[in-house]
Amino acid sequence: MSNSHGGHESSTELSPLSDPGLPPHVYRRADTEPAMAKKAERQVAILFGLSAISTIAFIASFVGIQKDVFIFIPLFGSTQAQQLALGFTLALSLFLIGAGAVHWAKTLMPDHEVIQERHELRSSDEDRQGVIEVFHEGAEAAGLGRRSLIKRTLLGSMGLVTLTPILFLRDMGPLPRKQLETTNWAAGRRLITDPGGIVLKAADLQVGAVAHVLPELPKGSEITLNDLVKDAVIVVRLRPEDLNLPADRKDWVHDGIIAFSKICSHMGCAVGLYEQQTHHLLCPCHQSTFDVETGAQVIFGPAARPLPQLAITVDSEGYLVAKQGFTEPVGPSFWERS
Repeated sequence: MSNSHGGHESSTELSPLSDPGLPPHVYRRADTEPAMAKKAERQVAILFGLSAISTIAFIASFVGIQKDVFIFIPLFGSTQAQQLALGFTLALSLFLIGAGAVHWAKTLMPDHEVIQERHELRSSDEDRQGVIEVFHEGAEAAGLGRRSLIKRTLLGSMGLVTLTPILFLRDMGPLPRKQLETTNWAAGRRLITDPGGIVLKAADLQVGAVAHVLPELPKGSEITLNDLVKDAVIVVRLRPEDLNLPADRKDWVHDGIIAFSKICSHMGCAVGLYEQQTHHLLCPCHQSTFDVETGAQVIFGPAARPLPQLAITVDSEGYLVAKQGFTEPVGPSFWERS
């Protein structure tokens, strides 16, 4: 650039990489003062460490707080203590990991402006090798290799937070073990409506009718919530000629009345939707569809096996009763059962 005045000229040359629109680079104190860099490193490590503690508190809340414990919060009312603790500790754990990463980037990672010229789409082998070298140099400049305190606390917090999904999977329900291999159904147990507890007669069901039932237990029997869930059965009445059952199950029905476990063989949801025109039972969770006419065979969806069928008949008074208990475990499929 040149100016002329009174026959005199002066010139000022700009560096090809300079940009008069950018302010001069200001170094951070952590860039020039080792003590400040060490202090920032400790702060990042503290954030990662607090994240790890929050994750441990999350696990402790899941294990140690009972689900029937509620606390009162002004403006929000009564809240389940475990759910509140789980939500708070997990959110805090993830927030602290993010805060530590941001603080690390702002105080310790390089912040120099870098200019990269445009190049053709496919880089040369030399350029590719240069990128790898720059990557390693950047990793070294970030300090992950030499800042062992940050590395250890970051790995610890990240490692612990990955355990949280395992607890959510565990909370999906009881592990299979042997709990689903037995129910309260047995020979002679009458079918009672759920809800209502009314003993069900065959004459109470018209063609197309659906009933949700449980076994009638002896008075004084202790029954848990798990018992109520795994004992749940759905009863449907079709025309006898509509049924197309295997030969060994033709006597498991009474005059077109057929019964199945309500627990979906996919993930254990309640199969309570019945399409009267198609004679299909549907699971509302993942749309598994079972054909009543063929013994609840799977015709759509992720379920791997039919709904277990309960053999039924009538007693001398016309009440519907079980001929026997379930001949296979109820509930979802798992690695030992397809």
